[in-house]
Amino acid sequence: MKAASLMFIVMLCISAGSINAQSRIWTIEDCVNYAIENNLQVKQSELDVKYKEVDLLETKLRLLPNLNANASFSYNWGRVLDRTNYTYTNNETNQANFGLDASMRIFGGLQYQNTIRKAKIDFQASQYAADQVKDDITLLLTQAYLNILYNKELLKVASEQVAITKEQIKRTEKLVDAGILAMGSLLEIQAQGAAEEITEITYENSLALAYLDLLQILDLPGDTDFEIYIPELEVVPSPEIIPVNQVFNLALGTQPGIKSAELLLESAGKNVAIAQGARSPVINLQSGWNTNYSNQFRNYEFDSLTGNVFQTDVIPFNDQFIDNQSRYLGVGLSIPIFNGYMASSNIARAKIAASSAEYNLEITKNTLRKSIEQAYYDAQAAYKSYQATQKSLSSFQESFRYTEQKFTVGMATSVDYNLAKTQMTAAESDLLRTRFDYIFKLKILDFYMGKPITLQ
Repeated sequence: MKAASLMFIVMLCISAGSINAQSRIWTIEDCVNYAIENNLQVKQSELDVKYKEVDLLETKLRLLPNLNANASFSYNWGRVLDRTNYTYTNNETNQANFGLDASMRIFGGLQYQNTIRKAKIDFQASQYAADQVKDDITLLLTQAYLNILYNKELLKVASEQVAITKEQIKRTEKLVDAGILAMGSLLEIQAQGAAEEITEITYENSLALAYLDLLQILDLPGDTDFEIYIPELEVVPSPEIIPVNQVFNLALGTQPGIKSAELLLESAGKNVAIAQGARSPVINLQSGWNTNYSNQFRNYEFDSLTGNVFQTDVIPFNDQFIDNQSRYLGVGLSIPIFNGYMASSNIARAKIAASSAEYNLEITKNTLRKSIEQAYYDAQAAYKSYQATQKSLSSFQESFRYTEQKFTVGMATSVDYNLAKTQMTAAESDLLRTRFDYIFKLKILDFYMGKPITLQ
């Protein structure tokens, strides 16, 4: 009984979790956070940051000495040089050599130091590049999110118009039955109702595609149970839009694309210094230790009776290993004189790359300035269009109410009624379009000023 109760509780918790996951309402912040954590482009940019971090560590470790161990063993026969005593022998010989070699650059035109500085700059630039990818995803998400809200509003308007037309069809049927209106008026209203139902279906499809667009940016399957939060978006009367120059100056200090381009220019300068360092003399400190073993290295004994010296047993490996040790310490100097114009070519290429990086920075700044100017004037134009559309909608709504009253009492034709209703619906759609367009342009300006995007 207890086991059954426990199983029931577990299943209930699983079901509750599933329902909660399916009924989750996504805010714009939820979408941005999810994309930054899961988007493949963002993950790829973060891998580039890790790659640059490994490069930085490698360049720092170049300042440490190089240390290498070596060992060899050989079996020889015939006339062979015995390297333990540097004599030739015709016996079968076993030889072993062991060594440690170390080297460290003392001076080399500051190439290592400049390489470390360049690696640090490249690492920072990769971080800003990753931030730029996140910002691009954020803007795409914001546009897709607002597009869903826009299509929801369009669908809402279309559904309301369908409902109004259905009510008008009922009233028209009564007027036709009463002989006040001709049958043709009813047919025209019914045709208008059918057209509006088609429009409603079109907006339903547009809303579904808008959801699909957002899901694809989030890398979620198209059949995901997904719903967004609908915030209250109000257009502030007579808003104060920050001037272009002020927005641009703020963006220069906050936009990761600008920071990345600046660092890449600095990195190119370090690359020139590295190339110029190849013309400098290189001083290396070298040290090493060696020992060896040979089965021909034997002990010698002196026969006092005959006065002859003869070999006895092979000296043991441990004794040879210790006795045959040698060490060295030296300084090497390399002065570049002529290397096939390689150093000069590398310097020339590095300077060209630095000039290209400088142009790239200016192009990035110009692109940012143009984008801000476009967003600024688009925001102003969108607000003016919004104001004009508000006035237009008010006029068309009043005209529709007047025409509807006349149509109800038989003083206006169904053509007049349909025309007035179509004009009002078009004005409502235009108002929604200009409203959301204006809100998006303002969000772009906020984004360029370093403000987090929110619809609250």
